[in-house]
Amino acid sequence: MPCLLIRHHIGDFNRWKAVFDDHWTTRRANGALGSRIFRNTIDPSELLILLEWDDLERARLFADSDDLYEAMNRGGVTDQPDIWFLADVDRPSI
Repeated sequence: MPCLLIRHHIGDFNRWKAVFDDHWTTRRANGALGSRIFRNTIDPSELLILLEWDDLERARLFADSDDLYEAMNRGGVTDQPDIWFLADVDRPSI
C-alpha cells in the first residue's frame, strides 16, 4: 500500500489538529485511507504524518495540490514540509 509521509513544524498543535481533522473529507476524496500522526518528543513542534493511500499517483497529485498547501497555511505550518512517497515492501506477520 503506498504511503505519503510529511514532516513539518507547526506553531500550535491544537490549531493544526483542528485543520487536519477538518481536511479529512478532502484527503479521503483524493484517495487517503487512513493516517497516523507522530510528534517529536524532543521538539514537539515537529510532526510526522503518515498517510496511507489507495494509489501512488493520486498521492502525488494530492501532495502537489494547492488545497494541501492552503490547509497547511491555515494550520500554522511554519516551515517548508518534507514529503516522501513510500511503498510498503514488507509487512511482517505477528
